[in-house]
Parts: sequence; C-alpha cells; structure tokens
Amino acid sequence: MWNHTKITELLGIDYPIMQGPFGGNLSSVELTATVSNAGGLGGYGAYTMSPQEIFDVDKQIKAATNKPYNINLWVSDHDIPQGGLTDDKFAKTIQQYQPYFDEVGIPLPEKPAPFQSRFENQLDVILDIRPKVFSFMFGVPSADVLEECRKKGITTVGAATTLDEAIFLEAAGVDMIIASGFEAGGHRPSFLASAESSLTGTFALVQLMREKIKTPIIAAGGIANGKGVAAALALGADAAQIGTAFLATDESNALPIHREMLFSDAAKYTTLSRAYTGRLGRGITSRIAKDLIGKEENILPFPLQTTLISPLRKAALEQQKWDMILFWGGQISPILKHTKAKDLMHSLIEETTSYFNDLKV
Repeated sequence: MWNHTKITELLGIDYPIMQGPFGGNLSSVELTATVSNAGGLGGYGAYTMSPQEIFDVDKQIKAATNKPYNINLWVSDHDIPQGGLTDDKFAKTIQQYQPYFDEVGIPLPEKPAPFQSRFENQLDVILDIRPKVFSFMFGVPSADVLEECRKKGITTVGAATTLDEAIFLEAAGVDMIIASGFEAGGHRPSFLASAESSLTGTFALVQLMREKIKTPIIAAGGIANGKGVAAALALGADAAQIGTAFLATDESNALPIHREMLFSDAAKYTTLSRAYTGRLGRGITSRIAKDLIGKEENILPFPLQTTLISPLRKAALEQQKWDMILFWGGQISPILKHTKAKDLMHSLIEETTSYFNDLKV
C-alpha cells in the first residue's frame, strides 16, 4: 500500500501527507488538528511566538487531537549584523519605501528596535511539551539538542534546499529531511549558501537526495493534489508536505482576502522577493516586489524589514490596496480546488489511492 512508508511507520500516522507549518500567525489549532485527525500530520509554525504562547497553543492542540503533530521553529531567526542596524542603512531603506508610505498616507516609521533571538528559549518549551515532531528551518540545532530530542521521543525534521544541505542535515543526525523545492510558497529556508543560489526544483531535489542519503525524505513544493503526492512517492520521497493548498482552506489563519487571492487569477503569477521580510520568499506577485527587483541592497535584514513593512501592510489592507501586500503562495496555486481542510485531505487520499491502483491494472 502506498500509504505504508518509513515515515508513516516512524510517526504512527495513517498517510504520508503532512501539512506545512505556517509561521507569521498563519497557522491555526483547527487546521493542525483537522489534518492530524484525518490521518496525516498537522503542523504549526511557531517561530514568531513567545515560549508562553507556544506552551499555550500546544495545550490547545493536545485538546483538539490525540494524534501526532508537528511544531516548527527557525534555528536562525535573524540576519542582523553584529554591529546592529546603522542609521545610514535605515535612511537608504526609508528613502526607497517612502513613496509607498506616502501613497497610503501614513508617516514613515521609526528605526526598528534591536531584535533579541528567541530560539534558545523556544527550544526549552519544545523539550518540555514534547510534540511528536519538531521541525526546523534555516539550519540545525546543536548535537546536544538533537540528542535530548531523541531521549524524549521527539522526532526531528530539518529542511534542505540543496543536496549539500541534505547531506549536512543527515550528518548532524536529524530523523527526517524535507526536500524544499523553489516552487513552494513562503520563505526559502537555505542555510549553507544564499537562497538565490539554492533554487533546485522539488522533484529534482528528491531524486538527488534519494541517491546520496539514507534519511527518510519529505517532498515539499509544487504539491497540491493526489497526483503530486504519488509523483513524490514514486521518485523516492517517504512523504509529501503540502503548504499552499492547506493555507487556502477556511481552517487556516490566513485572512479571507489572502485565501481569496489564492483562488484568483492573480495566483498564476508568483515572485521570489526579499522586499517584505528581508529574507527570500515566494508569494503572489505584488507591485512592490516588482518595483524592487535589483534593488535588494537597500532592504533591511530579517526581521527588521518585517517591522518596517508592518504599518504599510496594515494601511494597505484597510484601503484594499491588494497589489501592495505580500500574499504568500506557491507556484501550484492555480490548481487549488478545496476550501475545507477535511475535503482536501479526503481528496488527496482518494486521488493518490486511485493513481496507484491504476498502476496495478
């Protein structure tokens, strides 16, 4: 049976279908629980949350499902240089973004306050609450942390955008590795080289990894239906992680206009840009992303760029200037069909089963 893989066996789930753990307040307890209760692995992105918020949301997830689920953090949660943000750098950025602030009629923001990494404190909570799966991006935790996870029965999952990153993660001893193709929506989790030089497609990356590593592989990027799941498994993946299709469902915490945009003609066009957060990520093409192509040197380091953009985003939403807003989404968006997570899960299972049954005929 197609649904019996190394990953379903290791995690105790019915189907090798995983929901992408969305950061930036886009995850929800309802979506995580719905996917897990349907036999997949729900996911919750927690990199922006305080330790107490992670503890509280984990309690809510445990109340909503007794099935395995995944909590995701970012190992490297900022790109701010040791000397901090200079006044000169901020002035150049403000000059570049001033026309947009003028357009929505709000004052230019003050220089963002220094950012303190949260990862170490967040880790303490993960080790305390013990989710079945702890996934991470932008690097790998220390050997001591991975060993502690093993002792506590927490399965670790790292994200690779290149074969080199996959080999690095395997050598570190993670339990599973995501093959994160450039088709995917959201941030590119590259950590050994620049994100711009780490743009391998999902199915090429799965095959490269299958040849060179033994760790179970999770395909992610450009998968939104049963045919995509079947293709990933046929090429050597042990599971498929689906992001944009679940983000578009009513159960996600995406704004209604975000979900609406993912089903619109605009979703045919996506762009990789640093213009909104300071890190490279894929979303529906916006005017700002197009305007700033080739001008990335005046974008603030992550997450200070997010702080800068926040009031602009709020004003643009209020004024319905949709072309100024970043709506995360992957290249597969134009084939999305389902607005209910349960229906999407049923469709994924039925289509994948049908595909493999047809192969036997």
